[in-house]
Amino acid sequence: MSDPKFVFKQGKSPLLISIPHLGRIIPPQYAARMTDVASQIADTDWHLEQVYAFADELGASVLAATHSRYVIDLNRPPNNESLYPGQTTTGLCPTETFRGEPLYLEGQAPTDADIQERLAGYWKPYHDKLEEEIQRIKAAHGGALLWEAHSIASVLPRLFDGKLPDLNIGTGAGSACSEDIVQAITSSLDDVSDFTWVVNGRFKGGHITRHYGRPAQNIHAVQLEMCQSTYMNETAPFDYRPDLSAQISPVVRKMVTAAVEKLQASLV
Repeated sequence: MSDPKFVFKQGKSPLLISIPHLGRIIPPQYAARMTDVASQIADTDWHLEQVYAFADELGASVLAATHSRYVIDLNRPPNNESLYPGQTTTGLCPTETFRGEPLYLEGQAPTDADIQERLAGYWKPYHDKLEEEIQRIKAAHGGALLWEAHSIASVLPRLFDGKLPDLNIGTGAGSACSEDIVQAITSSLDDVSDFTWVVNGRFKGGHITRHYGRPAQNIHAVQLEMCQSTYMNETAPFDYRPDLSAQISPVVRKMVTAAVEKLQASLV
């Protein structure tokens, strides 16, 4: 592909790690209509490929977006239905940053035709690959674990009060993953004192977690929304902090490993 919409590496375990907000590309035809603020792509889930560098060792398949969520948000439903009714959030084709800054020049926001074009060109290829790989894993192993890797600035007054817990585990309020797997994840944090965590707090999992998690079919989905303060500088130029990541990445690995092991034990 001359303009790949995602990067994918197939693994050997029942684990699929999805990183839908890793992309940084904004095609020129869209960038020309956008503000200088948009060019900073501040709401990227920066550097998660480094936090999850352990994926190969776990035999995980990894699917990651190449294009910015400012083009289209792969973790929103195609009908743009709100995932958090009554709460401030951003939509399928965002027109504002998380901080409320305009992404488009006046009169240049995406039209309905633009949104349909982006759904077909960016959203659908990613989701087609997600479904294909989930079904391949399920057929090969008898079950699948979809781990949705996300991160966000720890303080965003427009979206939530105060500072988020460091690790925000979401399972669609329990609909996307078995309680046994959730318990395994939280038990892996029993001896972790340096980081705070919550299950189904402010972030309960986005569209991907809620749509693809099908525990009755032994397909389990978990979203981890990490505070970016745990592994990077949250202000531009958003530098990766290896000293911080060296502390949090093993914790995340332990969480993922616990979930996979619990799934595998259920397949025996």
